[in-house]
Amino acid sequence: MKNSTTQHYIGAPNGVVLCIRDYNGGELAGEFYHSYSHRAVPFQGIGQMTKRMEQLYDWLRFPFPGTNSRSFGQEKKLERQTEERIKIMRDEELLSRHGDIGTFIVRVQHRQNSSWQGRITWMEEDRTIQFRSVWEMIKLIESAVDSVCQPEQTEEFNWFEEEGEH
Repeated sequence: MKNSTTQHYIGAPNGVVLCIRDYNGGELAGEFYHSYSHRAVPFQGIGQMTKRMEQLYDWLRFPFPGTNSRSFGQEKKLERQTEERIKIMRDEELLSRHGDIGTFIVRVQHRQNSSWQGRITWMEEDRTIQFRSVWEMIKLIESAVDSVCQPEQTEEFNWFEEEGEH
């Protein structure tokens, strides 16, 4: 018998619980939670989600980016971190948050090659997969949401491949 919470842990100072509330026309919406605030960080769309998560990682300075961001406009320089980031939400409280359609624990371990690498856990299925890029993480989230919202359609990139095949 499968233990339904074996992979439900935060495990990193920048771990987030991603709650998907809506999947309207293929566009994800919801919010994510992290240990440094009791307030949810809302998002409308994958672009806004990844941008707000990237802002969190920049604020935490973890994981430190392997490359600097580029801009054609006036760029804000990151100020040297002088204050300690204090966790105010316990892992148990974070893990109690759930999305209407899906819930994921995202642990970004590295920000290299202008992308993210880490692990993602689909809480409802108790499955964890490593991802090598933001694109791969997004495809995993979309395939999980598709399997809930449109179970008759199959994805070529999904959670149920054998470990190491993708």
